[in-house]
Amino acid sequence: MSAAILKLDDVPATEWPDPLPLVGSVYDPEPYPLDALPQGIKAAVLDVQKATQAPLAMIATSALTALSLAGQAHINVARNKHLTGPVSLFGLVLAESGERKSTVDWFFTRPIREYETQQAESMKADLANYHADLQSWESKKAGCKEAIKQAVKNGKTTDAFESNLRALELDKPEPPKVPRLIYGDFTPEELTYSLATRWPSGGVVSDEAGSVFGSHGMGADSVMRNLAAMNTLWGGGTHTVSRRTSASFSTRNARLVVSLLVQLPVLVDYMRKAGELARGSGFLARFLVAWPESTQGTRQYQEPNGNMAGLTVFTARLTQLLNMPVQFDETGHGLSFVTLELTPEAKSVWVSVYNAIESELAPLKSLADVKDVASKTGDNAARIAALFHLFETGTIGDISRENMKAACAIAMWHLSESRRLLTELQQAPEISLAAKLDAWLIEQCNEQGTNCISTGHVLQRFPSSRLRKLTHLLPVLQELIDVDRASLTSEGRKKLIVVNPKLLKGG
Repeated sequence: MSAAILKLDDVPATEWPDPLPLVGSVYDPEPYPLDALPQGIKAAVLDVQKATQAPLAMIATSALTALSLAGQAHINVARNKHLTGPVSLFGLVLAESGERKSTVDWFFTRPIREYETQQAESMKADLANYHADLQSWESKKAGCKEAIKQAVKNGKTTDAFESNLRALELDKPEPPKVPRLIYGDFTPEELTYSLATRWPSGGVVSDEAGSVFGSHGMGADSVMRNLAAMNTLWGGGTHTVSRRTSASFSTRNARLVVSLLVQLPVLVDYMRKAGELARGSGFLARFLVAWPESTQGTRQYQEPNGNMAGLTVFTARLTQLLNMPVQFDETGHGLSFVTLELTPEAKSVWVSVYNAIESELAPLKSLADVKDVASKTGDNAARIAALFHLFETGTIGDISRENMKAACAIAMWHLSESRRLLTELQQAPEISLAAKLDAWLIEQCNEQGTNCISTGHVLQRFPSSRLRKLTHLLPVLQELIDVDRASLTSEGRKKLIVVNPKLLKGG
């Protein structure tokens, strides 16, 4: 009988040695806790999922970061009397190009972009007046400096001119604050300068992530500076940039959201460049990671629903938040916030989750290898709970038990995703892919009632672009062959992968 049509009962399992386990491990993805989202956010997520057929976790993460971008300028969250911080979220989606993240982001950030446009239009006159005042001021300053030069040249006193120059410096026109909230490509210095001097709340929203991962010419020093700037902004601290050739500046009481899509090979390359800095600095630990399975190949055309009622409500609420007056601190450059606190019931939920995580950080416990991520999960849960409260209630009152419980469920799901990702990054690429290939081959064989799969089928259907060529597949397959989980045979010109029957149903 041809190997291509062998059935399970035709292949005596006794003819195969017992399969050995792979050295690598693969954590199965958990379903996204959609029901934990408040109804107003959940309805919008489902509307966008129906319109785009993109992965659910990617859509939900985009919705949360958009809400964070709209709300971060208004509130802080207090976990206790000494732990108060931002509600800014860093979202990181692992996916291949073509998953429609830019389309998803467009749905959720549309009210933010419209707000930017409206604000820029309404402040045109203020900007024109500022530029006129600045040109006048620069002319006066140039005249004063020329007068000092002439006085020195003629041996006359310069006291009066110097006094005028000092007064001019104190009277330099301040640019009007025109909100800029969304950044695409940027350098960390450009971003922090804009937050320090123009508008103190912004977000990096990108489906390329080149500005953060894989920057050109990224050396160890620039990596350290970039990571330090991003970490400081996530924590709401003061970030100072010292310059030699131009004025130094400090970013204080500013807020930053990050929403990125990155392909796994780009992240792997970044980790190779950054080395221990990326993990040691805690940069990746701050992200809400989502690594959903691709929906490409299953997105059959559906007529769009013209009445996206859930998204309409979400958009209207974000517009309300954006139009709330922004309060500035005593410097006029940083933000001033309303602090949301936890009800006793919400605090009890948060403490329970915090303690449960802490107990798993001990050696040999389930979170021992991801201590950096786990240590930030409680913080992210509090941020998400505060955003849920803001979305539903505004800045009045304390955070409820229900919102904290929901936020903890979502934060714990992202912790699980981070563990999957970091396990992948720590393994040799061949071992990690071999574990995925092994699980996929077993699933395919059980579905088809056989233990043979052609290599051509694998190259076309395996859900990873890293195995699209036979030269890439064979070394990964060899990992399975070496531990008696599969073999490779030929039928004419066709190559067939034969799975050990002992791994299959009835084996």
